[in-house]
Amino acid sequence: MAFFSTFRFSALAIAEIFLIGFCGFALAKKGIISSEGLKVLSRLLIELTLPALIFCRLLRGFNFQLFPNWWFFPIVSFGLTLLGLAIGYFFLKADKSLLQKNEFLSLNAFQNSGYLPLALTAAILPSSEANQMFIYIFLFLLGFNALIWSFGIHLLSNHKEKRFEFASLFSPPLLATLAALLIIFLKIQSFVPQIILRPLAMLGNCTIPLGLLVVGGSLAFVFTKSKIRKRALINLGLAKLIILPILVFLLVIWIKPPRLIGFLILMQAAMPSATSLSIIAKRYSADCDFINQSILWTHLASLITIPLFLSLFRWWVG
Repeated sequence: MAFFSTFRFSALAIAEIFLIGFCGFALAKKGIISSEGLKVLSRLLIELTLPALIFCRLLRGFNFQLFPNWWFFPIVSFGLTLLGLAIGYFFLKADKSLLQKNEFLSLNAFQNSGYLPLALTAAILPSSEANQMFIYIFLFLLGFNALIWSFGIHLLSNHKEKRFEFASLFSPPLLATLAALLIIFLKIQSFVPQIILRPLAMLGNCTIPLGLLVVGGSLAFVFTKSKIRKRALINLGLAKLIILPILVFLLVIWIKPPRLIGFLILMQAAMPSATSLSIIAKRYSADCDFINQSILWTHLASLITIPLFLSLFRWWVG
């Protein structure tokens, strides 16, 4: 009974999150938010509200004494990506009919690691734990962003001669994280005036709902009328949304990390494929149709799989 009660609570939280995303989807489908408008909102998120959220939350909640193992979280991000790649490679070896090899690998390796986990954290955890989890997610994103904008580009460029832009690694969220960590390391955070922090905090508080609207709108624009590749999508669903979180769940049970860290690792493992892959695929001439179909269907399927695995974890830890 405890499992079903937790599942019901998690499913309702996921439904609330996806309802906000559906608003973005509906606005985009009706043309109220255009493709160009969505790009503007995405830039607003990436260049202003998310960096503001990261900067303020780190300054107010992080210090190196409380989080001596902060470096662990980018490493976890690397490990999760490698595990996703390994599972994807196994499926490619087992099913020779999967022709979009690099696309399939990237969809397994990279998840929606920012907006959905932040929203899920805010919806499920009490505020004291949510604030701590936010910091975990920001530190996790240090590794994730470095990988998706380097190795992710390498995969989806199909090894054509494409010049890698090193500056793409230093996105505003990454710079905000590094700036906050430097200020904290130098112990000068008390010198940052409240007249700056308060407006930044207000902007940062817009990130989660705005991010969900952008994700929903993005799914509306990635939707394609091309032939649905059912076999490839089924394989991706099994690999990304079933096998990967099962393996991570078993690993978490085995190593027994602190509860919130275990929750973070499993939550990230259960996330659908990253919407950023659509942007990379379009720019580097990968198979956009398959990438877009996969992003859409993994998000829809995760309505069931995310609460399933999170409920299983919460039931296990009591």
